[in-house]
Amino acid sequence: MSMDSSPLIVARRLSKSYRTASALAGVDLTISRGEAVAIMGPSGAGKSTLLLVLAGIVPVDHGSVVFDGLALHEMHDSELSSLRRERFGFVFLQGNLIPELTAVENVAMPLLVDKHSRRDAFEKAARQLDIIGFRPDKNVRCHYLSGGEMQLVAIARAMVNEPAVIFADEPTGALDQATGQEVMQVLSATTRKRGAALVLVTHDPNVANWCDRIIEIRDGMMHAEHHVRGGQQ
Repeated sequence: MSMDSSPLIVARRLSKSYRTASALAGVDLTISRGEAVAIMGPSGAGKSTLLLVLAGIVPVDHGSVVFDGLALHEMHDSELSSLRRERFGFVFLQGNLIPELTAVENVAMPLLVDKHSRRDAFEKAARQLDIIGFRPDKNVRCHYLSGGEMQLVAIARAMVNEPAVIFADEPTGALDQATGQEVMQVLSATTRKRGAALVLVTHDPNVANWCDRIIEIRDGMMHAEHHVRGGQQ
C-alpha cells in the first residue's frame, strides 16, 4: 500500500519535566499517515517520554499534539481513553499479555472491552492471528509461548481494532537478534498493509532500519533525523 503523505500526528514545542529533570525540551515532529518512524537515542534521552506524549498517555507541560485534527490537550481523560482504545494500538517490551489467557483471548480483549459480541471478537482475533502468521495453536495459554510468539500475539492485539497508528516501545528489546528481526518483519509488513503509521522506540539500528525515518533524541531535543531508503521490505 502506498503511503499517504498527509499529516496524521503534528507535535509542536513539546516540553516535559519530571521534578528537576527535563525529559523533553521543545520537540517538533510531524508523522504522516502510513509512515514508520523510529525514535532513537541514549538511555534517558526522552525517547519513551516522547512516545507516551504522542499517544496522549503523558500530558506535556508545554506544547501540543494534534492527532488527525484532534488536539489531545483539549480532550478530557475519557475522550483520550476512547481515542487510544479505538484508534491507537500499543506494543511494549514485554508484550503486556495476560499469561493465563490463550493467544486468541488476549487478542480479543480490546474488542470485548469495546462491547463486541464474544463471537465477533473471537472471529476477528483468530483472523488477525492468521494475518500475522501466528503458527502455534491459538488456544494455547500465553505462558507456554516463546518470547517471540508472545510479541506476535501482542502485535495481533494491537492491530485487531484496525488502528490508525501503532506505538511500539522497544518491542524487540527482550528478544534475541534473529527473533527480533522476525518480529519486526511482521510488525512492519502488517502496518504497511493496513496503511497504519508506526511510531517505534528502539536502541537497535537493525530494528530502526525497518522504518522510513529515524529520529535521534538527545537531552530531550531533536538531535538529527534521516530517511531510510524505503525501509526494509
